[in-house]
Amino acid sequence: MILEVVTYGHPVLRQNGAEIAEITPGLEELIADMFETMEDYHGIGLAAQQVAHPIRLTVIDIRGVTDRPSTLEINGEEADPTSIMPLVLINPELETEGDFEAAPEGCLSFPDIFGDVIRPGFVKVKAMNERGESIEFKAGGLLGRCIQHEVDHLKGILFIDRMDRETKEKLKPDFEALAEETRQFLNEVG
Repeated sequence: MILEVVTYGHPVLRQNGAEIAEITPGLEELIADMFETMEDYHGIGLAAQQVAHPIRLTVIDIRGVTDRPSTLEINGEEADPTSIMPLVLINPELETEGDFEAAPEGCLSFPDIFGDVIRPGFVKVKAMNERGESIEFKAGGLLGRCIQHEVDHLKGILFIDRMDRETKEKLKPDFEALAEETRQFLNEVG
């Protein structure tokens, strides 16, 4: 089922996600719905907060992107990033490393708004997958950036919070208009 992606100004986007204690049929259904929603919205990552579920869950699939490379290491060995796609991260913990790099980012909760965001080049990930198994790997490039973006969502942090002042100022009218549109919608639906 395709879920509604909430937009900037919705309070759930600023909520810290609750830890997930177990894999339930409801969680499995939510994961399937999130993948379907992400595909319908043409995204590469989706956090549970973006579909109004403040829990520590994100789904990622970078297979459709060919112009921004990704790197993956599993147990210190290089691996094909598409080998772990589609990717489910439950209760992820990140450790960043490498030089900071600026690159363009967008967000499904900010339709048609893009800006450069500065992030570390690599991220080490520890999480649980959709089967409740522990997974660990290191990612860089687009995959590393996407993981950092989505895990930020799980903490109530948005990509605009990571933009430099100049970029944020330039996009501020767009952010404010979107937030106002979202507030009006929320008031109408009660």
